[in-house]
Amino acid sequence: MLASLRFLWNATRGHRLAPWRSDYLRWRIETFSGKRAETLTAASVLAFLWATRWEILSFLAWTNRLERETRKSA
Repeated sequence: MLASLRFLWNATRGHRLAPWRSDYLRWRIETFSGKRAETLTAASVLAFLWATRWEILSFLAWTNRLERETRKSA
């Protein structure tokens, strides 16, 4: 869980109160969904997050597993 929160914290750097303005998140949404980053609004980002919530949760669980594996091998 800590790795997931760390990822979200780092991904929204500079835009923590308005994550839809984060260039990194906009770029990630564009590469994942094909939606143009320039056209993303708060509503479209929130709709995307809601529509893909299970994939996002799966990704965050994967980052958590990677973090645990990294700690084991260190």
